[in-house]
Amino acid sequence: MLKLIKDRRTIRFYQQKPIPEEVLRQMIDGARVTSCAGNMQQLRYVVVTTPDMAEKVFAQTAWGAMVRPKRNPEWGKSAATAYIAVLGPSDAAPMVHADAGAAIQSMQLIAQANGLGSCWLGAIQREPLRKLLQISPAQQVMYVLAVGYPAEQPTSEDVPAGASLRYYLDDHDVIHVPKLAPADVARWC
Repeated sequence: MLKLIKDRRTIRFYQQKPIPEEVLRQMIDGARVTSCAGNMQQLRYVVVTTPDMAEKVFAQTAWGAMVRPKRNPEWGKSAATAYIAVLGPSDAAPMVHADAGAAIQSMQLIAQANGLGSCWLGAIQREPLRKLLQISPAQQVMYVLAVGYPAEQPTSEDVPAGASLRYYLDDHDVIHVPKLAPADVARWC
């Protein structure tokens, strides 16, 4: 499990291949049984796979500010082919955002285990997405998870406390993602 977690990186460029419906169903199944506050189960999901609708969802997203414009995917060339909108109540309490984070991580790990990549998107146009996906005013689009077959291989590297944590592109167009070393993020008593 630790290897799966360490190998999972955010993917911004994707192959233009459809995602098997069974994998997307597994991702939703994993999300729905993930721990949530008070077992309230307030999250809902909209899975977008049709090219027309996926293109419209993609148009409402923004990608990787630290590696723009080189990692801005283009529709039909490098964009994800599937999207999962994570919905919550319009008046979502902070714990619902924590629930969404846990559910999204479950979906990301299931995607990774099936050879897929993903990108958790918070830089989204929520109101246009709510209308596009025909979401009731009682709900909001909290996040979007882009899913597809990776067309890049970002790498992670441990860095000491005080080092820059900005992800970056190297001279070979590879994204490097600095992560603080284990000794720098936990204190043992």
